[in-house]
Parts: sequence; structure tokens; C-alpha cells
Amino acid sequence: QVQLVESGGGLVQAGGSLRLSCAASAGSGRTFSRSTMGWFRQAPGEEREFLAAIRWSSGSTKYADSVKGRFTIARDNARSTVSLQMNSLKPDDTAIYYCAVDYSSSTIRTIPGPYDYWGQGTQVTVSS
Repeated sequence: QVQLVESGGGLVQAGGSLRLSCAASAGSGRTFSRSTMGWFRQAPGEEREFLAAIRWSSGSTKYADSVKGRFTIARDNARSTVSLQMNSLKPDDTAIYYCAVDYSSSTIRTIPGPYDYWGQGTQVTVSS
């Protein structure tokens, strides 16, 4: 069974940094080799928002305009983890952050629907 566990959230002042990590377990008989790993966030009363994603095999990435230049996604094949380095954080970045895996799409998708499995989320709070 696929399991995704996020960590690294917390409280940070505006302008600060946080590094989120997603520990990914593919389960018996599956790998992540043809998948896309994505990071999303959801603030209260808002829809789930795409942030960044990475193709596990090629390492190609895509970012939302709102985080481009501030956030960096990376994967560690040996440890089966995907990280999201977040710099220059703003109060508007406050949300629950989720990692997710898309097994089906051959390209990076920027909407939540195609993603098959989700972590439980980690809270990020940025104070002004």
C-alpha cells in the first residue's frame, strides 16, 4: 500500500525558510519510477493549490507561478523522499501542505484530480 508521510512543517516568521519532506513508500510490487510526485497546499476556505511537482525518473520539475523562485522541489531516489525547500516565506503561504503521487499521467499535472495518493498533510504557519 502506498504511504506518504509529510514532515517539517511549523511556525516561521515572514522571510524565513522551511524544508518539508515527504517519505514515500510504494508498497509491494510497485515503484515510483514512472510517477509524478507533487506538493499542494490548502488554506482554510480555499481550494487545494498546486505548488510544485517532479517526475521521479527524469527529475523534470514544474512550479506554480506563486512559488517560482522561492520554492524548490527535489527527490532522493535512495531514500524515497521528496522535499520542498521553501524560502522567503510570506503570511499568504500559511496552509496545510500535502504531498501526493500521480501514477497514471505521463506529464506533470497541476490539478489535484490525477493524483492517486495523498499524505496526511503538515501545517505551515507564517507570522507577519
